[in-house]
Amino acid sequence: MNSTAAGLAGATGRAIEDLILDVKQEINVRAPIDATFEALLEQMGAAFSTPDGTPMPMKIEARPGGRWYRDLGSEDGHFWGHVQAIKRPTLLEITGPMFMSYPVASNIQYRLSEVDGGTLLTLHHSAFGLIQSNHREGVGKGWSYIAESVRKRAEAGASGKKAAR
Repeated sequence: MNSTAAGLAGATGRAIEDLILDVKQEINVRAPIDATFEALLEQMGAAFSTPDGTPMPMKIEARPGGRWYRDLGSEDGHFWGHVQAIKRPTLLEITGPMFMSYPVASNIQYRLSEVDGGTLLTLHHSAFGLIQSNHREGVGKGWSYIAESVRKRAEAGASGKKAAR
């Protein structure tokens, strides 16, 4: 451990590993990359829900600097992040506290690439800060649920277009 990491760990009473979150996931989607990207934006926006199925509609301003937040109305809500980069249909990157309302720096990247039979959707969520154990334990399940929801949404849209032909 270098002196900076040792000093930080000593100041917080935590090991440096306790301050880092690093989640990587991949899912294959049987839909074109454009449809998968649009499904991702829908899922990260109005269709957002918790793993137990509770609706939690979000708003995403899909442009550099755009906000990703939960709008509760009457100027109330929860800020989750800013769109750091967007390159349709291959990249959506958001930086901000996400669901963590405490000192943390967090970044999520969704990368999409064309593969045989559809799209590979890759998530990388990295964070540094005073990450609470319940968030550390639940974040993988939450991101998996979102990816699976994107897959279902994109594949349903792709199969609907095939049927309409």
